[in-house]
Amino acid sequence: MRLRVDTDRALSPSQQIVEAVLDAVASGELRAEARLPSVREAAAAALVNPNTVARAWRDLEALGVVEGRAGSGVFVTEGGPEVARRERRKATLAALRVAAEEALRAGHASETVLEETRRAIERDGEGTRREAKTGGPEGKGGRR
Repeated sequence: MRLRVDTDRALSPSQQIVEAVLDAVASGELRAEARLPSVREAAAAALVNPNTVARAWRDLEALGVVEGRAGSGVFVTEGGPEVARRERRKATLAALRVAAEEALRAGHASETVLEETRRAIERDGEGTRREAKTGGPEGKGGRR
């Protein structure tokens, strides 16, 4: 898992770390029962204050993605992967709505916004086909 904080983003550093962990758990890079790096290790990797990572770990725990175990560290919960996938889907759809609204306010025609969305979906078509074969969201009749 790669922890990186972009100081140019509007999202706080702790939320950027939460996103990175959610992505790693949702993608299967971090599986249930996987141990997260210690607060100090993660802070060194992300070049942030340890308090920033501690806040991110608390936020992830509040979501039910991870749990702290006294003396052992922080681990992905059994339900963590599903929670992470749900949170990432929710966040990305919200970002898509915001981007579409901004494009329309900037004067783009709705047809142009729809066409660009279709192009993005077509570019990711291979990933969607993989999900369908493995029983991911598309394969179970769901939507991303």
